[in-house]
Amino acid sequence: MAENKTQPTDASVEEFLAVIEDDQVREDCLALIDIMQAITKSPPVMWGSSIIGFGTHHYKYASGREGDTPLTGFSPRKKNISLYVMDCLDAKTDLLEKLGKVKHGKSCIYVKRLEDIHLPTLKKMIRQSVKELKSSGMK
Repeated sequence: MAENKTQPTDASVEEFLAVIEDDQVREDCLALIDIMQAITKSPPVMWGSSIIGFGTHHYKYASGREGDTPLTGFSPRKKNISLYVMDCLDAKTDLLEKLGKVKHGKSCIYVKRLEDIHLPTLKKMIRQSVKELKSSGMK
């Protein structure tokens, strides 16, 4: 079976953030590190070349495919910051409505700036997701 492409690395989170040209994006990333580290009680780790992840969750599908992902994390992209909330966002429509100006997929929230969203709601979503992943064991 193929191994996941995105793995934790020894790359420096600080060096990764230092090359972000937009000062506001860099400040938002530092704020996200504080939020996610406080919730997960895990330090930030580079996963691949562009994801900052916190903690580890081991999953295993019925097909036999298994691997590890961060409990939560984010990645500053060109158009937005991708926030990885590792459970199904479709079931969290009430929280998504309170979150503010975002787009989302199944487990990813896209924001332009943290000032555009309701941070207490984001923190609640991350806490719920981390709690669900930790209590689920293997997925």
